[in-house]
Amino acid sequence: MTAFDLTGRLAVVTGARRGIGRAMARALAGAGADVIGVSARLEGSGSEVERDVRAAGREFEAIRTDLADPEAVRALGADLAGRARPVDILVNNAGTIRRSPAAEHPDEDWEEVLQVNLGAPFALTRAIGAGMVARGRGRIIFTASLLSFQGGITVPGYTAAKHGVAGLTKALANEWAPHGVNVNALAPGYVATDNTRALRDDPARRTAILDRIPAGRWGRPDDLAGATVFLASDAAAYVHGVVLPVDGGWLGR
Repeated sequence: MTAFDLTGRLAVVTGARRGIGRAMARALAGAGADVIGVSARLEGSGSEVERDVRAAGREFEAIRTDLADPEAVRALGADLAGRARPVDILVNNAGTIRRSPAAEHPDEDWEEVLQVNLGAPFALTRAIGAGMVARGRGRIIFTASLLSFQGGITVPGYTAAKHGVAGLTKALANEWAPHGVNVNALAPGYVATDNTRALRDDPARRTAILDRIPAGRWGRPDDLAGATVFLASDAAAYVHGVVLPVDGGWLGR
């Protein structure tokens, strides 16, 4: 067994149906963890992420939950916190984005983005993290963003939420590190997912972004795999309150 071995641990990954969440679930299973995948449209059986996890020889459970619904999120937290097998690793990855100029940004877009990207992760972490604190161990990983550090353009709700995620990561780490619970975040760079499709489809924005990335390419979901396993593992035992960029060098430019 190595410090990166997750054998016997149970991981919950939100937004696991596709993109970064699917890659995270696959990586955790490859390191030995069983996985509960959560998504608003996750198939009950036969999903791609389920096939990934089972191909690694691990168990998989699908839970369909709309993270834009606060009551559904609270119910999910109560369910997972009340089970006989405790959650060892919680990956708050699910997110959504709405693009429009700030002066025209609809209230409903603001509210949905804040709920999915910040409200739901906090509620789920509060429910599951309480058990981790009581047991004296656990790993919580948030998905932050480059917009946890920067302002972005035409995404005021997303930027506010992702700044909130960075702050929440540090606040929870301050409280829970003494109890053996590691709270950290990953900040993906410009990864080729549905959330960045509008940027990749805009020739001017696409060129401007690629010109600034030292690695010279858009990220891939699997680029988050190693960092996810690291933060979930005993190798990160003394890592608390960190927002770790995985961005091809964007922030260092």
